[in-house]
Amino acid sequence: GTAVLKPDGSATAPADAPRPVRKAINAGNRIRIKPYLWGGGHRSFKARGYDCSGAISYLVHAAGLLKRPMASGPFMRWGQPGLGQWITVYANRGHMYAVIAGLRYDTSAVGESLNQGSGPRWRATARSSSGYAARYRPGL
Repeated sequence: GTAVLKPDGSATAPADAPRPVRKAINAGNRIRIKPYLWGGGHRSFKARGYDCSGAISYLVHAAGLLKRPMASGPFMRWGQPGLGQWITVYANRGHMYAVIAGLRYDTSAVGESLNQGSGPRWRATARSSSGYAARYRPGL
């Protein structure tokens, strides 16, 4: 299934999504209006704002797949290389984002016709994965 982006910017998990996927989507909804804050979410999963890796760490942790926040560089070696069925993390040394149940979660508005802001947000459009390492955890 594919997640649905609602008019308020939150996402709804597909009915057939496994529990970790639903938890990751719910986590994304909780922080989706937080501001972009460089280094946000690195010391603790709870922060007043998040950067790209802090936000993705928060979602992946909520899914039960991460114990401590990580920066984008280490995420290039997280899990297994390739595309997950439900959750794929895309990372390089300077940025990262995730696609969860077909919906992009990103602090960057790249590819958006209407800029919804630079904080962690569900994005309606895909973005190029060129230059990113695609990683996933088996089973998800």
